[in-house]
Amino acid sequence: MRRSFTFLLRPTSKQAAALAQCLEDHRELYNAALEHRRTAYRKAGVAVRYGEQSAELKHIRADDPGGQGRWSFSSQQATLRRLDKAYRAFFDRVKAGRTPGFPRFKGRGRFDTVEWPKDGDGCRRHSQPEHPTATYVRLQSVGQVRVHQHRRVLGIVKTISVKREGARWFVVLSCDEVPAHPLPATGAVAGVDVGVAWLATTSDGDQRHLAACASRLAAAQRKLAGKKRGSKRRRKAVARVAALHAKVRRQRLDSAHKAALALVRGYDVIVHEALKVAGMTRRAAPKPDGEGGYLANGQSAKSGLNKSILDAGWSAFLTILSHKAESAGRQLIAVNPANTSRTCSRCGHCAKDNRVTQAVFRCTACGHEAHADVNAAINILRAGLALREAARAA
Repeated sequence: MRRSFTFLLRPTSKQAAALAQCLEDHRELYNAALEHRRTAYRKAGVAVRYGEQSAELKHIRADDPGGQGRWSFSSQQATLRRLDKAYRAFFDRVKAGRTPGFPRFKGRGRFDTVEWPKDGDGCRRHSQPEHPTATYVRLQSVGQVRVHQHRRVLGIVKTISVKREGARWFVVLSCDEVPAHPLPATGAVAGVDVGVAWLATTSDGDQRHLAACASRLAAAQRKLAGKKRGSKRRRKAVARVAALHAKVRRQRLDSAHKAALALVRGYDVIVHEALKVAGMTRRAAPKPDGEGGYLANGQSAKSGLNKSILDAGWSAFLTILSHKAESAGRQLIAVNPANTSRTCSRCGHCAKDNRVTQAVFRCTACGHEAHADVNAAINILRAGLALREAARAA
């Protein structure tokens, strides 16, 4: 299996400045390569490929030895591959008929990662014999940076990335051949319903809380809106908002990891909804009224739901659950979510009026009452077990 391990870096002030400059130079390389491609196609109709831009790197480095020339050649190649990947994704979206989203220039707040494709090529992990518990990563033109390695790295390290989050720096190790750790069988099965009030509700009635942490961020954003642009106080407010955004993200991921770990420890078979979060949170399509204006399309109400769904982090939770289930040897089944929250788990009657409130389900046919999320989780479990039996019979 391929897994990533993220550790906090402890750079000195000089190393932090060098890391920031490394990001800036790689950002400039990315933007220059993008401009090269755009200009070549606009003026001559020529499509520039990764191989051509990679071959030009040696001349760029020779012309700027104190800038681009001091960084790892392989990390700069990885940045050019990143642009090439963005172009390929753009053309794939065009062929599929989706919104293209042409690659765009990266501002300072949109380029926070540099990758080294191989351990030992411009970047090397090691420990010191006199301090066996201390781990370091040596980066070309940055130096030996201490790593807060809080757990053991498994598998073979393939790529090393340095990432900036606010004022913090992290190293990300992407590893191949990470061994699985199967858990003992429990004989239990569960359906899981994800929601905006509770992150995950099982068919057994167990519920996992969402991390409630956005109130301080909202207050910080309001304070930022009142600061004068270019002022020192605004820069401090921007740093504060960035730090709170990072904290909210860490809390959301922590909740997702804990909920997913509890599920894989407790159940052999886990059934969840096959949710298409990107489509669910897409902006409502405009409705022309035929007279040059537009009709109400419910976007104001939908935007609140969209925010709640994104705050809950459904996609991250389901991705983490998939990885943990694979490592633990658990079976994960995804089912169609249609009508799971409107169908009575006792009699099977499906109606919109069955869902009285966000938390209450009352069947209009048989009178069965239950927590709405628990009722949906039972329906999800039944659909998943039916899919499993059908697959065995085929």
